[in-house]
Amino acid sequence: MQQTQSQPWINAGTLTSIQEKGHKVIHGGIAVFYHEEQVYAVDNRCPHMGFPLHMGSLCDGILTCHWHHARFDVCSGGTLDPWADDVPSYEVKMENGVVWVNPHPKQANSIEKYKLRLQEGLEQNLGLVIAKAVVGLVEAGVSAGEIMQVGIKFGTAHGRGWDSGLTILTAMANVLPKLDKAGTILALYQGLLHVARNRSGAAARHLLKPLPGAEVPLERLTEWYRNCIEVRDTQGAERVLLTAIRQGASLEQLSEMMLLAVTDHFYLDGGHTFDFHNKAFEAIGLIGEEHTEQTLTSLVRLLANPTRSEELHQWQSPVNLVVPLKEAFAQLESLPLAESCADISAADEKKIVVQLLSDEPLKTVNLVTELLKSGAHPAQLAQLVALAAAERIVRFHTQNDFGDWLSILHTFTYAHAVHERLRRSTHPLLIRAIYHGVIRIYLDRFLNIPAAQRPDGSAVPAVDTSRPERLLEILDQRQQVKEAAQWTAGYLHAGGDPDALLNTLGHALLREDAEFHSFQMYEAAVAEYDRWAMRSDAFATHAGETMLLAATRYLAAHAPTPREQPHIARIATRLHRGERLFEEA
Repeated sequence: MQQTQSQPWINAGTLTSIQEKGHKVIHGGIAVFYHEEQVYAVDNRCPHMGFPLHMGSLCDGILTCHWHHARFDVCSGGTLDPWADDVPSYEVKMENGVVWVNPHPKQANSIEKYKLRLQEGLEQNLGLVIAKAVVGLVEAGVSAGEIMQVGIKFGTAHGRGWDSGLTILTAMANVLPKLDKAGTILALYQGLLHVARNRSGAAARHLLKPLPGAEVPLERLTEWYRNCIEVRDTQGAERVLLTAIRQGASLEQLSEMMLLAVTDHFYLDGGHTFDFHNKAFEAIGLIGEEHTEQTLTSLVRLLANPTRSEELHQWQSPVNLVVPLKEAFAQLESLPLAESCADISAADEKKIVVQLLSDEPLKTVNLVTELLKSGAHPAQLAQLVALAAAERIVRFHTQNDFGDWLSILHTFTYAHAVHERLRRSTHPLLIRAIYHGVIRIYLDRFLNIPAAQRPDGSAVPAVDTSRPERLLEILDQRQQVKEAAQWTAGYLHAGGDPDALLNTLGHALLREDAEFHSFQMYEAAVAEYDRWAMRSDAFATHAGETMLLAATRYLAAHAPTPREQPHIARIATRLHRGERLFEEA
């Protein structure tokens, strides 16, 4: 309840009139109670779910709401139940038998109070508390980076280290420019909720100390770090990493040091290890370099015992893919990258994608090597690998095992992470990550046998481009993969606004109780679409459409869900607006 500072005290009536019933509601929302020969005033809306507190019970100084039994100290408004929030309380005075109430709460909501409640919600894994704090902070104009910072700091300071929850939070912060305000609230809430869930009951994580003594060259620290990771010595690796940070290594230098160790082995943990590293560096970019130590050290434990794909049977038989890659990597170590890289033509880009999707892995590896030798920019090659991985999703046949959606999803999100990193670094050994993605695309080929037909926007009925929400209606039914993709293709063919579609796809994700991979899918598709949208040629337009179709198909395959978590966010939003939930039938 907003009040102007000049508003006078409110006449609540005579003490006798309040004593008769024990309570009185005044000014449209303040409950005045007579209890134990004293008069108290609190907001009449239970801060938990908005039930009228004057309909509750007051005994021994404790006011109990009759909807969910939240308990409050009637004097201070403080709650005994952390999930309920404190109820605003008001000063009361008596003059000539008349009770007067100050309309200004003793402790009004503030940005710092919302941040404190967000911290408490994270610590105690309280979804509604987190949602209320996010709504309050967004409505107060607090930046997404500032809100996200609370979650990243908490998540990296507790538990075993970087994980899916922190990745979701960072991914959702990345896509906020594509979402409206309702989508922004849902995105931040979902990300923070996953951080809280993954940290429930976890102990604080304490950092080790950097190495003491003289300065050590970064090249030597990089060598030490890689050696520690090779033998799975995460404690030694953490001390070396902290030493590099304390000596002033830049984020890009730290990224190279850590990702060289990641790419010393093939496609670690199904691509998650590289992807998580990329997200951690993106998080630092969002919350500030002062959080570098806590954030980057949270990654080290990922390298304690990851699956190294070169040890897997499918990478060695029936075609040995490990030896040809190692031979290519040996060439990369002495590869003199051109000072100015040559752009690959659109015609050649198309041929490269066709080769990436072929059944000729050794020929593909040789092609990538020759392109790098001729001066092709690694980031452009990585972008084409991500495009080929997205095409696998567009052509994924629903007759496959449902769990196989994850196989092609992992390849795509990994390829996207590699693309993002190679936009910032072209270290010859880091380029090995491109090859890992290339082979993973080859190994995924069986998921396109048979291949689903790519939707043709010109072959579907006219789509009303003024109603992008029609896609949400389609996704209200299960397994509308083909139908949703056809609608998206028709929408784009009819000239629909891609930004409106991206916002709609965001809501298609955020209105669900989505699992980790769906968040990855949407964020990677958005980022890759934006890169292609920077160009206006036909190939880039086709590539951008591929990203939108891939996201549509994946989200359609995983909807609908019970939608419990978005419902909690809606409750928090309505409570912030002052709506009365309890009055609904």
